[in-house]
Amino acid sequence: MTPAQDFLSPTPPPNTWPRPPAALPAARLVEPGAGARVCVAGLVLVRQRPGTAKGVIFLTLEDETGTCNVVVWAKVYERFRRAVIAGRLLRVTGRLQRDAGVVHVVAEVIEDISPLLDQLLDPAFRHDGTRAADQP
Repeated sequence: MTPAQDFLSPTPPPNTWPRPPAALPAARLVEPGAGARVCVAGLVLVRQRPGTAKGVIFLTLEDETGTCNVVVWAKVYERFRRAVIAGRLLRVTGRLQRDAGVVHVVAEVIEDISPLLDQLLDPAFRHDGTRAADQP
């Protein structure tokens, strides 16, 4: 496949997405204990702000291993409003919460790392072979 053909392909091959540094893959969120401080990253699939949730926003992020539920309290939303509203790819640092078998990350810091997505359009981009599960 020539570089031009590679650039024109609609989706990159599996395991070739750029990986945000220092992010725990969604599939490994079962490992840390409740209350542990973790960092997750992924594409924003869903933003929900139910009227009955008293200003709480729920995000669903997806990485190559699965999805992650993120809870954003109103005070955190105020600090990171732009990232929560406009971010396509987010890195969230927060505390792990387990409730009735469901795992959530309660956000403390939210970073918009959407510019990493632009690397996928760069014809010179070549994945280094590192997979999310390979990272510490």
